[in-house]
Amino acid sequence: MQTLKKVINSKYVELLLILLILILGFGVRLWKIKTPIADWHSWRQVDTASVTKIYVQNGINLLKPQYYDISKSQTGYFNPEGLRLVEFPIYNVIHALLVKSFPVFPIEVWGRLVSISCAVLSGLFMYLIGKRFLGKWGGLLSAFFFLFIPYNIYFTRVILPEPMVITLALASLWFFVLFLERDKFLFLIFSGIFFALSTLLKPFTFFYALTFLYLAVDKYGLKKMLNDLRFYLFAAIAMIPFFAWRIYINQFMEGIPHFDWAFNSDHIRFRPAFWRWLFGERIGRLILGIWGMVPFAFGVVKAEKKNLFAHFLLLSGILYMTVLATANVRHDYYQVFLIPPISFLLAIGTKYLWEEKNLNLYLSRGVLGLSLFLMFGMGTYQVKEYYKINHPEIIEAGKAVERLTPKDARVIAPYNADTAFLYQTGRFGWPIVDNSFDYLISKGADYYVSVNLGDADTQYVSHRFKTIEKTDQYIIMDLHQELPGFKEEIKK
Repeated sequence: MQTLKKVINSKYVELLLILLILILGFGVRLWKIKTPIADWHSWRQVDTASVTKIYVQNGINLLKPQYYDISKSQTGYFNPEGLRLVEFPIYNVIHALLVKSFPVFPIEVWGRLVSISCAVLSGLFMYLIGKRFLGKWGGLLSAFFFLFIPYNIYFTRVILPEPMVITLALASLWFFVLFLERDKFLFLIFSGIFFALSTLLKPFTFFYALTFLYLAVDKYGLKKMLNDLRFYLFAAIAMIPFFAWRIYINQFMEGIPHFDWAFNSDHIRFRPAFWRWLFGERIGRLILGIWGMVPFAFGVVKAEKKNLFAHFLLLSGILYMTVLATANVRHDYYQVFLIPPISFLLAIGTKYLWEEKNLNLYLSRGVLGLSLFLMFGMGTYQVKEYYKINHPEIIEAGKAVERLTPKDARVIAPYNADTAFLYQTGRFGWPIVDNSFDYLISKGADYYVSVNLGDADTQYVSHRFKTIEKTDQYIIMDLHQELPGFKEEIKK
């Protein structure tokens, strides 16, 4: 028995286990990696993928990333260049360089591989941070939960900047911890750089600053920390790039999507629906599969006064959800920022239920095993729907547009302002009819493509302009070839 314990607790087994967790974490994300971007949240994924696609075609311009939507639907301004000025395009540059350097995979596969690689790196940082605060098994469990929660499996293989944001934030946190342990200023510089890169992609990382503050105060005390010039330099490195980017992009309002809606535009904060959707449906059901609340709750209440790291990280996440209430309620991918604290707390709760001798170990371990089994099972049951492509017709219509129209053509591809359809065409244009057809034609619209053959706009355009291809799935019209007799028909 003692020999078995020595083997289990050896460094070689620890190394083998983390390698196995990372490799399997990579592997489970390869499912359906070749599918077109028409799955869950494709409307947001294609906005990111479009920037990369245009970089591959036209070259990389860090200061003027573009996507295909030139309408005013996202920004309130006509956007003729298709400027996409949201996150600084770090993700897209890496994505584009891989596509151009290794064209063995299509752009969609490379985009997912970038996100998957970020997820594996995040798993490694979760292990390192978890080991520091929760011990060896706490680190292994933290990495395990981060990489295998079904919700997080899906949302770390999507073509979005969020997986990279989490990786950079965790890297920053790890180097901050190293600085506090070893008092080497270089680690603090690295932490500031990674924090800055993370906020350039998504400013939401600023909410994690609460955890950094807790760690620094816990180590040095508030007074000593405030008198340490190194922390002011860290703050400057971490924050200046973000504000410089924001000052720059404010010159191009047509490229900045509306964002004020994200805070509390529908006044949902702290209303019953706020608690139901975020704490019931999202955290309770979607992420934790209901039964995961058992080890999670034990992780929350198993608080040690000298080790509240995971609790402050959770508090950072709750503060983030509270401030960006509307965005978090409307979109489930916003909760990816909660996965690190949830994973740490699941690890704490799992360790407690497995090891606590004051409990009946048979019962506590049995309840733990059942809870985790149901958590992963119910989570998988819900998330598997996210991989489905519900509207394959937009893919076929997009291929037809690419085949039948010039590369510089501008198209109207109405899809309720959803850019997933427009992305499939590979053309700049409009994902919604936001003005009269004559106005859109005057702004450069060349073709109209629709997968809704019976709607009023499609019927109008098909009676006015020449159809160049029609199937039972889509119809494409040339907006420069008006049918003879249309004006006479209108007069009648």
